[in-house]
Amino acid sequence: MESLFDFEQLKRVETGMIIVGIDEAGRGPLAGPVVSAAVSLKYQEFGGGNLAEEKAWKLVRDSKKLSEKQREKAFDFVLEHFDVGVGIVTAETIDRINILQATFLAMKEAVSELRKKLVGTDTGMLLLVDGNQEIPNLSVRQETVVGGDALVRSIAAASIIAKVTRDRMMAHYDAEYPAYGFAKHKGYGTKEHMDALRRIGACPIHRMSFKPVFYSVPENVNRNLLK
Repeated sequence: MESLFDFEQLKRVETGMIIVGIDEAGRGPLAGPVVSAAVSLKYQEFGGGNLAEEKAWKLVRDSKKLSEKQREKAFDFVLEHFDVGVGIVTAETIDRINILQATFLAMKEAVSELRKKLVGTDTGMLLLVDGNQEIPNLSVRQETVVGGDALVRSIAAASIIAKVTRDRMMAHYDAEYPAYGFAKHKGYGTKEHMDALRRIGACPIHRMSFKPVFYSVPENVNRNLLK
């Protein structure tokens, strides 16, 4: 793992470019948006000059390996030490263009927002993208890193921003649509969520193009309209 942290730092030195980690949260849920974050370290080195900051840096890792409390703490730390751009694509758009294209769109929006914060810099950007697919139709140099949120610190930072941002949105939706338990399962297809879908049907933030949601609507049960 440390070798890829070193790799990320070497990329910064070798290319002279701004290194940007990018990741998303929310591809799999049945409800809510997909959220992407693009982040760039504000200075040249990872780590800090005191024990407390060094301890905080250890939380900048794969968001799935952190507790909710740890993610919230790491979220604030990342905002302090990284420039951040966030992209959010709604369930309605996911249904219209599909989840993969919606994820790419969220990533493009995140990069665009980050660029606004980096106005005035005269170096290019190198995106380190979590996964095995580059973002299409984006005029920025990219490299993919499979499992990057566990291997590259900037991608890990992006995963934390994306995850916490989306979780907070789902908590807001839980207050608006309390019957589904969104604050607890964040829109994933848990038993509680599926029981609610069968009992009361879908709400406006559900992804109707996802089969479990589509077939929760009684008139669709005996139809085969999904491609």
